Amino acid sequence: MMFRIKSLLYLIVLIGYSASHSGSYDDFFAAIKQDKPDVIRTLLKRGFDPNTISPAGEYGLILAIREASFKVVDVLLDSPATQVNVRTPKDESPLMLASLKGYAAMCQKLIARDADVNKPGWTPLHYAATNGHLDVMRMLLDSHAYIDAASPNGSTPLMMAAMYGTTDAVKLLLDAGADPSLKNAQGLSAIDFAWRVQKEDAVALIAAAVRGRSQKGSW
Repeated sequence: MMFRIKSLLYLIVLIGYSASHSGSYDDFFAAIKQDKPDVIRTLLKRGFDPNTISPAGEYGLILAIREASFKVVDVLLDSPATQVNVRTPKDESPLMLASLKGYAAMCQKLIARDADVNKPGWTPLHYAATNGHLDVMRMLLDSHAYIDAASPNGSTPLMMAAMYGTTDAVKLLLDAGADPSLKNAQGLSAIDFAWRVQKEDAVALIAAAVRGRSQKGSW
């Protein structure tokens, strides 16, 4: 009889714990989408894991960045338990997503938390260059981002800036030492990318950089 009573008590406690955890789980992701930092802060103080994955397979920090829930992002980054180098199913990091959006202050906080500036494959610098976010690009370069990083298909940040970014982004990378002669797996260089979208100013800048390098290498 005593054994049955103890078993029943354990079962009640277990059910209560599971229900409580389930509620916290739902509250956590709802608070992220609604940008409610106080709810997140309370859950973390209770021991909730900030690295919990949503039903859609996203980490809380990733979701907060996607939702532009800036106050929640701050709370998560203030927590030492939050992992800043998690990935999306497409191998995108929090720093990559913040760089793509041009969230300079967020990028600074992520870098301060040792976010991977030079992750293999597509990098934060590729993403910042794609949308021409100059402040973020400078920040990444100042943090020793590899300027000629090659994506899985060999494309460099300069190529992304030439096709999708801005002329100012192209100039920034060239002035910082990006190699305009590199080619990707399809045999395309940065100037080819610029020609594809008829960015004549970018073409002129890249062509001048190529000539400059050729002259330096000649005797």
